[in-house]
Amino acid sequence: MTRVMFQSIVLLIIGLLVQSSSAAEPISLHRDNPHYFSFRGKPTILITSAEHYGAVLNSEFDFVKYLDELAACGLNHTRLFSGAYAEPQGAFNIEQNVLAPKPGKYLAPWARSDQAGYANGGNRFDLTKWDDAFFTRLKEFMNQASRRAIVVEINLFCPMYEDSQWKLTPMNAANNVNGIGKCDKHQVYTLDKEPALLEGQEKLVRKFVAELKDFDNLFYEVCNEPYFGGVTMPWQHHIVDVIMAAEKDFAHPHLISMNIANGTQKVESPHPGVSIFNFHYSYPPTCVEQNFALNKVIGENETGFKGTGDAHYRHEAWEFLLAGGGLFNNLDYSFTVGHEDGTFVYPATQPGGGNRGYRQQLKVLKQFLESFDFIRMQPDRSILAMELQKEVRCQILTDRDRQHAIYVQGAKRIDLSLKLQPATYKVEWIDVMTGKVLKEEQRQHTEGVATFASPDFNDGVAVRIIAK
Repeated sequence: MTRVMFQSIVLLIIGLLVQSSSAAEPISLHRDNPHYFSFRGKPTILITSAEHYGAVLNSEFDFVKYLDELAACGLNHTRLFSGAYAEPQGAFNIEQNVLAPKPGKYLAPWARSDQAGYANGGNRFDLTKWDDAFFTRLKEFMNQASRRAIVVEINLFCPMYEDSQWKLTPMNAANNVNGIGKCDKHQVYTLDKEPALLEGQEKLVRKFVAELKDFDNLFYEVCNEPYFGGVTMPWQHHIVDVIMAAEKDFAHPHLISMNIANGTQKVESPHPGVSIFNFHYSYPPTCVEQNFALNKVIGENETGFKGTGDAHYRHEAWEFLLAGGGLFNNLDYSFTVGHEDGTFVYPATQPGGGNRGYRQQLKVLKQFLESFDFIRMQPDRSILAMELQKEVRCQILTDRDRQHAIYVQGAKRIDLSLKLQPATYKVEWIDVMTGKVLKEEQRQHTEGVATFASPDFNDGVAVRIIAK
């Protein structure tokens, strides 16, 4: 073997080791623009239309078929509840709710005891023992998601909105053999009401961290909608501390998210360990601008209550992400047991929408954003050199130099006037439902304001302007 060949082999081995090490690093905030993610070496925005969080705890749900559908639609995210919370059928008017497993089909992280009496059938739980079947299923879900480059939000806890949810959780003393959880449903997530319950929650967090330590495709969210049901901020910050302490020796700890509000709210005194601030039903997306100075990811990880049609949720997605958000998750009710490919035809009474057509529309949005070097871009409507009519809405991402991503809705056509740097620009008007380029032109711009006439469009249009 020649010296040159030897050196080449050494360099190849080093390269493979570095690549392997890099692949093990979990999703993180992008170092050049922490409003977005870095995942497996690439700038990343998380975009999805995902099931109602029960893919693991509902043992009847075929999550491989479900993940196949997300991947086929080019989507890269899903949200998962830990199994500490479940819902009864009929809750929130959800038909075939994945979070409401049938009797005998509920998997929780805690093992069943040998004593009957669980509220939804079967034996009560033992909060001192873990259910190996649950964690085996959880890790297989994570493996399947990883193979498809799908990032999973592990939501650890959820408030007990009503007695019906409190009646089903293993954390209720009536459902476990340990006598833990002798409290009101609105006292479950506090630091001072029941020490044994808090200790059990801490152990659950550490168990998840230990079981999932080697996965790069996840982050943790402390609690779904903690602004309901008596969840205290000191308790939330304590859970963040527990996660961080459990991962203190990790070379690359996982990101942590907090769910802040429905709609919008300015985040005050954030925990330094939190990197993602998630909102629900955030339309218009004022929460992004309101919290942009945090220099962290602002996400919308649940939508709904605007009917079952596609149009509102499509507007919501485009506006949120072009306002500078880094994560969007539409709650998709077409995924059910027996319809894990997202083909369930739900009734008009459902609190939200979702279907294959809508997921394909999100793919158009994802491909549009990924066609830019979006890490260099910020939301900035100051380049708009015109007054919009009252019914017209516009969001702009730009680097103020070479790239401009624009979304317009509320009109059928528009003359778009922008303050641009001198350059030759390629301008494309794109149908947001199909991804088809409706109009393309090349324009030499010398100075001042440039005005571009749109083609006719229906229900929103995207504009890609790139300096050549």
